[in-house]
Amino acid sequence: MQCHYYDAGRCRSCILMGQPHAEQVAGKEAHCRQLLARYPAVDWLPPYAGAEAGFRNKAKMVVSGTTRRPVVGILDADGHGVDLRRCGLIGPGLQEALRVLSNLIRAARLTPYDVVRRTGELKYLLVTEAPSGELMVRFVLRSEALVPVLREHLPGLLERLPGLRVVSANLQPEHKAVLEGETEVPLTGQTSLTMEVNGIGLHLRPRSFFQTNTDVGAALYRQGRAWVDEVDPDSVWDLYCGVGGFALHLAGGRNRGRRVTGIELSPEAVASAELTRDELGLSGVDFAAADATEFALGADPSDVPELVVVNPPRRGIGPDLAGWLEDSAVQHVLYSSCNAVTLAKDLERMPSLKPVKARVMDMFPQSNHYEVITLLARA
Repeated sequence: MQCHYYDAGRCRSCILMGQPHAEQVAGKEAHCRQLLARYPAVDWLPPYAGAEAGFRNKAKMVVSGTTRRPVVGILDADGHGVDLRRCGLIGPGLQEALRVLSNLIRAARLTPYDVVRRTGELKYLLVTEAPSGELMVRFVLRSEALVPVLREHLPGLLERLPGLRVVSANLQPEHKAVLEGETEVPLTGQTSLTMEVNGIGLHLRPRSFFQTNTDVGAALYRQGRAWVDEVDPDSVWDLYCGVGGFALHLAGGRNRGRRVTGIELSPEAVASAELTRDELGLSGVDFAAADATEFALGADPSDVPELVVVNPPRRGIGPDLAGWLEDSAVQHVLYSSCNAVTLAKDLERMPSLKPVKARVMDMFPQSNHYEVITLLARA
């Protein structure tokens, strides 16, 4: 992949830029194999690598500059804006949306937030594109001051972006490196974007997590479903379930009588998962808003499932949940990790649950990050 931003030294976020994609993927697999070298019996499937460019379904852009000359992209080390509207990691749909939104900033006089002076209102533009081409746009604002202005210009924005379905304003009043705040103000009647993945319409609400790379995310869910169907448990917990990606795929697997429980801290994500479940007409699938570790530690031993799915953030599942899994009657764990370093630490805490299958998924081309999915079996 060639990037003029990288070549010009304007953006060096993609640290593997210029390295052939096949070499990137091979390096990631080698790194992961090294971290899991103490488990020589692992069956390593070939890495899954999708497109090296245009793969991101979400653009998270800092807004800087002025109302007349807004800069949409990132901030450099000195706090100056770097325009990245033509970033090659995003496709034409997101690039066009950023062009239209830049024009809106000028037309509606949406004052960009100045990090140095702590003035202005518009901090970020968060734009998500579904496989269908439909869009969700979120304006991260310092206060509610611009909300009436956004409402006034919403009809024109919808006209210029025919695929736009969900628009909201997120309020982040604090001056700190936090992308979004707790308050979300919906500006359209539709409040969720449908992400079609393997024939399942996952509903993504503004503050819900979704995999950055739709193609690789779909492959991740397919791989997880295939491995789970092989061991064929009658009961599954999906901890850190998000909008239900793994849970809904496993409920719709070979064993249609499988009982699946999804646990996610975000009530908004749980509502999204329940909506998809109801649309699919799946029975025996329940979701609840709770902390994954607290849910497991507080469960009745008689309710422990045969298989547990964990898809934690980069910090991993940690000692408490790993210790519970080690001491439980759970026979298999499907562990999807975006940080193989913490995965390796968690595996050390569960010596009775050994990885038997693993596959590196190149979720983040041009960077040294990747996803790895592993199937653990009780020894």
